Amino acid sequence: MSLQKYEAILRAYELNSLTKAGAELGISQSAVSHMINSAEESFGFKILKRSRAGVKLTPEGEKIIKHIRAVLNEHNALMDAAMNIKGLEGGRLRIGSFSSVAVHWLPQLIKEFSGDYPDIELRLLNGDYHDVENWITEGEVDLGFISLPSDIRGKKIALYEDRLLAILPKNHTYAKEKVFPIRAVSNESFISLLQSSDHDARKALKTVGIEPNVKYETKDDYAIIAMVEQGLGISIMPELLLVGFEERNIAKLPLLPPVSRTIGLCITEGDKAGPAALKFSEYVERFIRNNYR
Repeated sequence: MSLQKYEAILRAYELNSLTKAGAELGISQSAVSHMINSAEESFGFKILKRSRAGVKLTPEGEKIIKHIRAVLNEHNALMDAAMNIKGLEGGRLRIGSFSSVAVHWLPQLIKEFSGDYPDIELRLLNGDYHDVENWITEGEVDLGFISLPSDIRGKKIALYEDRLLAILPKNHTYAKEKVFPIRAVSNESFISLLQSSDHDARKALKTVGIEPNVKYETKDDYAIIAMVEQGLGISIMPELLLVGFEERNIAKLPLLPPVSRTIGLCITEGDKAGPAALKFSEYVERFIRNNYR
């Protein structure tokens, strides 16, 4: 059975969507569905249960998904070993990231790195902090951008202290103030990322023991900005994520007391880190020095 079929199964399961799996693999949703159907026919049983709610494992799928992941990880290890032999003349580099870094840092980094090493294939996986940590732990990426501190194993590099800001509708009472007191959140309708992804805002509110009045939850950072713009509530977001939204109908205020997140880079531990990952980390550190220090 082709590795691409295994990858289609794993990505559809992990992303809970055939469409998202197809987008990540660079193929159509129907192609993903065909691969999964073909794999299930070869196995003789269903692996994934598909519905409007998403993609779930069948009982049979639960028993073999770890083996599918192991096959792909062994293949990745083989490719990494080959890349180590070739050095920086070829091979691939898999990068895990979250939205703000993927939008504001990676395009320039990838352009510079690919210009110097055009024969290295780059693959970007985008998710939330939890996703990236899982990808690093499972060996699905060679390095990933994370929020520090983190308990995952690997070489960790602190990169940047990114302030958290309150975002408010332009007509909000505090919109023309210089700072937004975190305690004022308790009197507001709050728009939040889903709890599993909302690490930053909850960290800020925890500093003062505030439990927000969450009116709306979404998985999309940029949907929150649009909802605030329409006056549906307020939110707390990292400053890097808000770059480019200066013309939107929102106000961005530093928090009082100040709170920030530490953006870091984690390289997979031991001999799993190939020369491409180590070299890319040098590009990242230089990018930070040149742009933020």
